[in-house]
Amino acid sequence: MCEFCHQHGEGRTWYLRAENYSEDLLADLRRRDYIRRFFRLPERYPAQEKQLARLDKLPGFVKRAVRGRVSERMKRTHFGQVIPFEDIERIFEFVISAVRLPCVCRHITVGKEQRFCYGLSVAPDGGELMRIVREIDQAYLTGPDTSGLEPLSRTQALAAIHDHEKQGLCHTVWTFVTPFIGGICNCDRTDCLGLRTQLRDRIQTLFRAETVAVADPDRCNGCRECLRICPFGAMAYSAARRRVAVDPKGCFGCGICRSVCPRNALSLRARSDTPSASEIWS
Repeated sequence: MCEFCHQHGEGRTWYLRAENYSEDLLADLRRRDYIRRFFRLPERYPAQEKQLARLDKLPGFVKRAVRGRVSERMKRTHFGQVIPFEDIERIFEFVISAVRLPCVCRHITVGKEQRFCYGLSVAPDGGELMRIVREIDQAYLTGPDTSGLEPLSRTQALAAIHDHEKQGLCHTVWTFVTPFIGGICNCDRTDCLGLRTQLRDRIQTLFRAETVAVADPDRCNGCRECLRICPFGAMAYSAARRRVAVDPKGCFGCGICRSVCPRNALSLRARSDTPSASEIWS
């Protein structure tokens, strides 16, 4: 299990514990202030990203030290984990409300509103989290041609997130001052700052999933659709065997490869049951 499961899950999957979505955690003034700053000042993130991009020009020992400090700071404030769709369904067994809202990352990288983020709460109507968000400047969150913050039913939210999976987006949960989990995002390595920072700048911003994908060679027909959709480049094709295999060391365990496989040749198994990947979280 990832370190958050030990620190914030009492040895169980940390993001499947209702207390980590608790309204009580939002009584923390530091957390409330962080949430306001996160949504109010998205323009500060490009400058931070440019600073991180300069790391490769620094000596090796400096890069390692800076990356380690940034990652540890993010673990305390805004850190994520990749999760498969099955775990999203389990989260919705105790979460009462979901609110779809514009994605901060796409606001920065695409330059227009894209709704790939879902605020979650164990209280009705988005709970205190959405009340905090509604208090801030609405210019970013609700432009003149948008429908504002969108409350969704469990069925609507799961259907929308499943559609994101078919688009090739992997699902992630994120904290707002750990261990409070504010919502589910649907990410790709092109437009999402968290994945870009992890994969390009080699600074850990999230944990890999508690799972790893596995390909069944008897079912695989070599169509390579999974290679097209895998956001992490963890799939490999053997021309001699005409089959696809998964590199467990490269797999983040998101499971979206399954959504395009016509033969149901791909499945997930526990990372802890995969010796070559059991200790790989970044």
